[in-house]
This record gives sequence, C-alpha cells and structure tokens, in this order.
Amino acid sequence: MVGLLGSLVQLQKTGLLDCILYLSGVSGSTWCMASVYQEPEWSSKLETLKDKIIKRLSGPKVSWKEAFAKLKKYYYEKDHFSLTDIWAVMVITSFVKEIDEHTLTEQWSQHSKDGKVPFPIYTVIDKKCKHHNIGDPWFEITPHEAGYSLTGAFVDASNFGSKFHKGSKKNQQGEFDMLYLQALCGSALADEVEIKKLLWQNIKDLFQQKETVLEEMGKEQNEMRLQASAGNFGPGSGENLPGLLNLGAPEEQDPNSPATDECYQVLMQLMDMNLSTLTGEDTSALDESIRTSLYDLTKGQNPPMLLMGPGCAADEADKTNMKGYSLNVCNKLSGWIQLWPFDAWTSIIKCMNQWTWGRNHNFLHNVTGEAVPSILQETETRDYEDAGLLLNSPYFSVLRKERHIDLIISLDFSEGDPFLTVKEAAKTCKELNIPFPEVNIPQGHSEVPMDFYLFKGQNTPTVIHIPLFNMVNCGDKIEAWRKKYTTFQGPYNAEMITDLVEVAGKNIINNKDSLLEEIRAAVGQKGSRR
Repeated sequence: MVGLLGSLVQLQKTGLLDCILYLSGVSGSTWCMASVYQEPEWSSKLETLKDKIIKRLSGPKVSWKEAFAKLKKYYYEKDHFSLTDIWAVMVITSFVKEIDEHTLTEQWSQHSKDGKVPFPIYTVIDKKCKHHNIGDPWFEITPHEAGYSLTGAFVDASNFGSKFHKGSKKNQQGEFDMLYLQALCGSALADEVEIKKLLWQNIKDLFQQKETVLEEMGKEQNEMRLQASAGNFGPGSGENLPGLLNLGAPEEQDPNSPATDECYQVLMQLMDMNLSTLTGEDTSALDESIRTSLYDLTKGQNPPMLLMGPGCAADEADKTNMKGYSLNVCNKLSGWIQLWPFDAWTSIIKCMNQWTWGRNHNFLHNVTGEAVPSILQETETRDYEDAGLLLNSPYFSVLRKERHIDLIISLDFSEGDPFLTVKEAAKTCKELNIPFPEVNIPQGHSEVPMDFYLFKGQNTPTVIHIPLFNMVNCGDKIEAWRKKYTTFQGPYNAEMITDLVEVAGKNIINNKDSLLEEIRAAVGQKGSRR
C-alpha cells in the first residue's frame, strides 16, 4: 500500500501521472487505491492527501465496538458469509484504520470523467480456476463492471454478488463496500498456516470479551421478543429476521444461563484446539473438556459423535480430523443457540475449517455458449481470492485486448524475486498468444536489481519494470530494507511509513527522464498507426 502511495506522489510531482490511463492493483496496492480514490480529483492534491493517509495509518485502530457492529452487518445482510468478511473486519481495519462503507461505484461517481485521474482496476483471481489450472482465473472489478479479463464475460459492477441464472438476474444483492473489496483483493499476507494462526487468534480476541458477547446476545433476544409481540415476524410475514430462537429450549437461549456460559466455553476451547493443532501442541486436555461440556449440555442423552478420540495428541490430529471435529461441535451448538453473536461465531469456525474465501453468487451460472469455459458455468457460487497467490502483479487485467495498452509501468513490490512477476507474465502470455515482449534478466540482478528495466518487442506493449528496493535507492542495503518491510508483519508506524514512501518515490524521481522518453515513444508509435 505504502509503496504505491510514494510512487503516485512522485508521478504527480514530475507531471507524469496525467499520462496514465489505468491504475491497476493487486493485494496491498489496492488498499492504497481505495484510500486515494476517496478524494475527488485526488491527482491534483496528492501531497496533502499523502499526509492525511499517513496520519490515519499511524493512528488508532478501529474500536472493538465498531468492528463487531460491522461484522454483524456483513453476517446478516449478505447471502454468502466467508472468511473475507472476517478478514475485512479484523485484519484490514487494523492496517487501514477505518471502515469505508462507500461502494466502488459511489466512489467513482465523485470523479469527473475527463481523465484527470486514472481509471481504477482491482484484480483478484477465481480460486477454482487457479486450483485446477483451467478456465480464466483473472477477475477484475472496476466502477463499471466485474468479470473475467481474458474470457470477456462481465456483469455491471453494481450487480456483482447478485444471484443469476442463465444470464438473468434472480435476486439483487447490495453492492459490496470498499472495506470488503480491500479484503477480497488483499488477503495473501503469508502461507496458509500463518494466515490460519493469525485468523484463529484474531477470532479468539474478538470473542474473548465474554460479558460484551453475552450482552449482545441479550440485546438480540430482547429485540426479537419485542418484534414477536408486535407480530412483526412469522410465517408469511415477509421478514427474514436473524437469530430465530429455539423456542423448545428457552433455558439454553438465556444469556445468563449456565448452559449459555458452557456453550461459550466450548467455542473458546474449540478455537484453542484449532490453534494448538496448527502449532503442534497437545490437544488432549481441550478435547476432553469439550466432550465433558457437550455431555453435560445434552444431559448425557445423545452426545455428538466426534471424530477425534480422547487423548489424541496434536501430531495425530491431521487437518481432516480437526475439520470434522470442529464442524461436528459447531453443528451441535447451532441447534441450541441461534442468536447473535453465537450464530456468527459458529459460522466463522465452519468457514475456517472449510477455508471459504470470497464466496459470491456466480453470474455465469448455467450460461450457455462456447465463449465461456464450462468450469465457469457449473456452480452457483464462485470463490475469489488475492491475485498475489497466483501472480503478484495485475498484468492480465491491463492486457485485456479491448484496452489496447501501449506501455505498462510495472511497480514491483514483491517480497521475493523482484523479477518473478514479469517473467511469469511473459511465460503465460506466450502460452496464451497474448502480445508481450521477451523478458531477459541479467545474471545476478535478482539479488541486486537496478531501478529501471525496459522490455520491448514487435507489436507488443512496452514494459518498464521497477523493483521497489534496488541498488540505486538502497545502495548496498537492499537486504536490510527487504527484512524491514516483510509481507507478513503488522501495521507500520509513522516513521516506517514515511521512510517507505520516500524510498518508493525515489524510483520515480531517478527515472523521470527515462519514463518520459518511453511515454513519448509510445504516443508517437500509436500516432503512426492511425
């Protein structure tokens, strides 16, 4: 996020920003995009906007109360609740320090359409297409449309997430907000195990305030009783109220009852058990405690069958066993307590064990036609995730053939090999017959890169590739800078933010003349083709 901010500031100061038609991002760069596009005509006031963003990023976190209220909105207002919603509320807010409830179309509507700011393109990938290596994994979201960049199948941005069948909209889902979009785009902070550890701990932290959780449950129960007494819900009423009470077991619904307290403890222990499994700790004591609690809750009648045997150690508790165990416990508890926030809590644990991210209605469900790969037509839902899990640069959204791109300025913020993205893009383009220049990296430059690389070809776009940390802006301290700014770390303090903005900006300042020369060449080449 911060690297892109520093680059944009200097592009504006050098007068080059006005030449840019599209601004496309993946992963954390989309957080910067979401921030700058909040400001109408931001390209003319980037220095002031930069200070405003840095102040926010180095300021206080979103409060627990605000985060909890936002989680409730996501849980009850969306057709499909997934880990992306959890990530938005608990992780994205800890980095961006705000809850932005504007939509992408609302955000874009405040900008004039005369090209003063680049057109934003947010890039994610289709999880199933990536996993099976078939179909078109590249999915873009813009203020106008959302869809598959290479296939060319799109839906209006305001309808993305709505339910479709054979190309016809069946049920309108509200357009998701910018907080969710940032979570959808930016969730690949590390490998799966590290993300799971982070999420389990964050979920535990969110629900560990027992008194507040039970207070929320009491409020929900009282609200439902009032609505019930007023006759505002029931069969045929047209209301879809959350947290319908299990009227057959009122004592288990009382926030102050021993049964409710025991359910709370079971869920806390279940999260600890999942964490212990990931870290290789013994889970036998937690397993025994959960079994005892469930036995007490059922009064010894029909206790749930659990897949893990008593005394099972963590190294024996493989992912399949832990998944089945967790789902079994949650399904049982869901039958007893169906009030906020317990209903969301069990759903979150289920999402964690099923590893469900970015689930939305599939607007291509049962669409006919050879132009759309069959894998995109088959399921009612699709799961979307951070494009950085496949390629940490949005080449394939800007290479969409209708865009007729002449020049790509690739600002590479990757933690590993600074040339991996451009090399992989060239390889994939060759396989797909997409025009792209040949990429040859001088030997040894992956470890000690320079700050400007130019790739050209016949009838291809020109690609300028600029690694974030390089010999020019970092000298012989490249490795120190890389270690200071790793992908998997917490939010930066004000000093770290300012330093990164400055070092990223140097890449633009130092290459102003070279950038301008290639922009002029691209414009001249386009003119000669007319």
